[in-house]
Amino acid sequence: MNTDLPLPYPGALTDVRGIEVGHFTDPRRPTGCSVALARAGAGAVGGVDVRGAAPGTRETDLLEPGNLIGVVHAVLLTGGSAWGLDAAGGVMRWLEERGIGLPVGRAPGQIVPIVPAAVLFDLAVGDARIRPDAAAGHAACQAASGAAPAQGSVGAGAGATVGKLFGPAHAMKGGIGSASVSVDGVTVGALIAVNALGDVVDPASGTPIAGARAADGKTLRGSVAAVLAGEPPLPLLAGTNTTIGIVATDAPLTKAQARRLAGAGHDGLARAIRPVHTMSDGDTLFALATGQTRALDFNALCVMAAEAAARACVNAVRAAHGLRLGDAWLPSASDLIAYSSIPALAGG
Repeated sequence: MNTDLPLPYPGALTDVRGIEVGHFTDPRRPTGCSVALARAGAGAVGGVDVRGAAPGTRETDLLEPGNLIGVVHAVLLTGGSAWGLDAAGGVMRWLEERGIGLPVGRAPGQIVPIVPAAVLFDLAVGDARIRPDAAAGHAACQAASGAAPAQGSVGAGAGATVGKLFGPAHAMKGGIGSASVSVDGVTVGALIAVNALGDVVDPASGTPIAGARAADGKTLRGSVAAVLAGEPPLPLLAGTNTTIGIVATDAPLTKAQARRLAGAGHDGLARAIRPVHTMSDGDTLFALATGQTRALDFNALCVMAAEAAARACVNAVRAAHGLRLGDAWLPSASDLIAYSSIPALAGG
């Protein structure tokens, strides 16, 4: 069963000037990757903030404010756990084919595209031998555009799940979502792949939207409330979850500010995912600044980043489609709404 719902929050990462987004979804099992291309000028200023205890990442050290490289050319979000980092090679190849990269010599073609990446764990959903590779990363770039990207069970969100604190039998389908906020002509957008151990909740009320289900399989348990009531979580292997994403703005930023903006995005995750940043999650957010509009007060940008990230998390689970694998059922938020177990969420 699935009843598609209108997404409660408008906008997308592609509302940020100079950013394009593309997905690749593997037709053989639920997995895939998503790429954000910084097509404006020579790239975008980048930053990163890792809060989860079990991250899987690539090229994050270079984003430290004191390190040499000042810009990035793309950011990859991918399924497949550490195997999925192979997809970044395909992103690099696509950029190289178009002459996009950091010049490293005087001869033509001596460039190195800078492509930071983060992975989420989706190997338990279907055949784990199928995961994003270089061809998948290349295909995601080929599909990229400035149009609003698809959301839900696509790209890096294809195999995402949420609500696993009490075991995968009680989980639900996660996904990838996007949203944006604009103030005085400046935009901050977010693209978030939600594969969290915890529940996704309404940021305004804290009401669970998707997460650990109760014994009947059709109502939500409320993971935080259950833990506080003394219900013990099940032991889980570290890194088998993880929410990864990108916040971006078209305002100009320094590398230090970009890192702070990524940190502000984590505030949005904390509003929409409970619990978040656990020992079994590798939560990682990148930040990009294209500098295509004017400067805006940095505190305002941080407020916008947190809001966009929280809204994108909600859109991710609202756009997801339920999934059956043999006898296992991973319902979506819209599946459970069809049973009238959770309320509809008003648009923001």
